[in-house]
Order: sequence, then C-alpha cells, then structure tokens
Amino acid sequence: MVTGGGSGIGRATAQRAATEGASVAVLDWALDNAQETVALVEKENGRAAAYKTDVSDEGAVASAIEGTVADLGAPTGLVTSAGIFDPDDLRPLVDVTGETFLRVLGVNLAGTFYAIKHAMPHLIANDGAVVTIASTAAIRGHGFGSGYTASKGGVDALTRLTAVQYGQEGVRANCICPGGVDTPMTAGSFFTPEGIRRTEARTPLRKVATAGELASVAIFLLSPDASHVTGQTLTVDGGTTIT
Repeated sequence: MVTGGGSGIGRATAQRAATEGASVAVLDWALDNAQETVALVEKENGRAAAYKTDVSDEGAVASAIEGTVADLGAPTGLVTSAGIFDPDDLRPLVDVTGETFLRVLGVNLAGTFYAIKHAMPHLIANDGAVVTIASTAAIRGHGFGSGYTASKGGVDALTRLTAVQYGQEGVRANCICPGGVDTPMTAGSFFTPEGIRRTEARTPLRKVATAGELASVAIFLLSPDASHVTGQTLTVDGGTTIT
C-alpha cells in the first residue's frame, strides 16, 4: 500500500513494487493521478487498485484500507509518501499562519500516523514492514518551511516509535530522508531551474535524485533483504548532509 501513489516517489514505488510481484494499493487525494499509476502498473502486467484518499482524514484512510483488504488482500507493506509543501510555509516562522502550519502537519504527519495506525493490524498478521518518507529537513536546518520541517521531523520520530512498539510483533519500520528529488511537488515549489542548479552545486554527486532512485531504497527496506533493519533513518541525498 502506497499513500501519495499518484505521483513522484509514491508512483515510482508503486511501479517498482509491482515489478517485484506485489499487488499495489495506490492511495492519493487525486483519483485521476492514482488511476494513471494503476494504468502504468497494468501496462506492465501488474495488479493495482486506486483509492481516492485524503490522508489528513482518518476516516478516509481507514476506508481505503478496508477497500484494499477487500480488493487485493491484507497489506504486507506500507509506504507513506503522501506529502505537501505549501508556498506560504516559506515565510519566516512568525509570518506563517496557524492554518498553513496545521494543514501541512495534517497531511505529512497526521496522514502518516493514520496510515500506520489502520494498516498495523494487517502488518502484524503478515510480519509486514513500514517505510515512511521524511526529508533531510528532519535532520538538518534548512532555514525555511516551519510546517514542513516540523512535520518531517515528526515522521522520523514516529517511525522510530513504531519500530520499538511493534518490533516484537514482527513489524519493521524505517524512514527515508530524501534530499533534492525531481518530483511534481518540488517542481511546483522551490525546484525552479535555478533552484535545481543550486541544489546540484551543493550536492557531492552533483545531481538531484529521481523518484525511481528513492523507490529502489523503499523496496529494499520492504524486502526480506532488510529483514534485520528497523528503526533506522536512511538519508538518500547525494551526500548533501555531509558537506
């Protein structure tokens, strides 16, 4: 099951999971985007289903998971890639409205919580795994994005809590912190052509990541190859946090 599976990292993860033989539940607030992901999966002879889901609405998340169980079977893996970045959040902290702050937390942090909460009984039954998507903003000061930074820091911490609470039940939970990634969300916020050049200049690998590169890491963490990996924060940023 992939939240935010209608685009970006979520779509790439859904496609990669399908090539590995998984049936994929694609949850996204934009049903058209989710259905497009399903079409891409089915084009490669995979199996997927789309669910219109506002992850900031707990009832909507619970309903989508019920639909997943009915249509595809109980989920054995969860990737929480649904996230937003509000341009108003780029202002100095004292100028960010409470409405903006809470809207970003509602999708990025509460949405992650709701997905984990309602998927957990099925994950326990199947020795499943959770992969959350945070950001390097969770572990270093970017100097912008009060709501975004707080929400992603919360996702990172929530992942560790999940690993501790449910490890004895056989469930693993790990967090990926991407740096610069070329996705529709970043293109619509701060990844202008000049923004991309600045990011590349301060990245040791001198490039921004593709969504597919992040998907590869997510699939590894879901797989038996990572069977003894839990509670970890894996930074996938081309080296920006070491400079």
